Amino acid sequence: TRNVWIIPYGGALILITLLAVALFYFTKGPIRVEGAPTGRMIERFTYFERAAHWVNATAFSILAISGIVMAFGKFFLLPIMGSTLFGWLTYALKNVHNFMGPLFAVSLLVIILTFVKDNIANRADFVWLSKGGGMLGGDHQVPSHRFNAGEKGLFWWGVTIPGIFVVGSGLVLDKLIPGFGDVRSDMQIAHMIHATLAIWMKALICGHVYRGTGGMKGAYQALT
Repeated sequence: TRNVWIIPYGGALILITLLAVALFYFTKGPIRVEGAPTGRMIERFTYFERAAHWVNATAFSILAISGIVMAFGKFFLLPIMGSTLFGWLTYALKNVHNFMGPLFAVSLLVIILTFVKDNIANRADFVWLSKGGGMLGGDHQVPSHRFNAGEKGLFWWGVTIPGIFVVGSGLVLDKLIPGFGDVRSDMQIAHMIHATLAIWMKALICGHVYRGTGGMKGAYQALT
């Protein structure tokens, strides 16, 4: 299952996502603010919220990079580095991956508890979706409150729900949950869940990173 479905289709999903982001950027360009900046700054997120985000984002980035190298590295790094150097690299990244996992798990819990109250669906979300977030009908002033429907969708289906299962399956793979991971079948199931949802999260987070950096003017400053 891993080599027949998860690796080829998961790799294709990540590549398609990156291609779609690049295509959107070069055809549409970044979303710009109306008018010139006034110099007045409004705090979008508190210091604690920003710190929680960056800790979680850093842990996820390290896990994502190490996971990609371990899963797909033999296709694009092994031919360049050779088996010896690639073996040492994957061994080191495996240990980094294992030690970074608990930090991601704790920071994920903090993220969920911090932002869950602002990610509950309401009537404005349906208005936002019906207008495509302001991209349909020429009306860019679509009310969304603190987070719009797209951001709420990412919170639930790109971070919270898959993140919980990724953390749980990772704990099974590390044999940290008593009664699970003692037999090969448990490890295989945990591995498939872990890999599938991790790839899903990487694909969605690619879009999130784009919108938070080069895709929207001023978005990155809100996080710093």
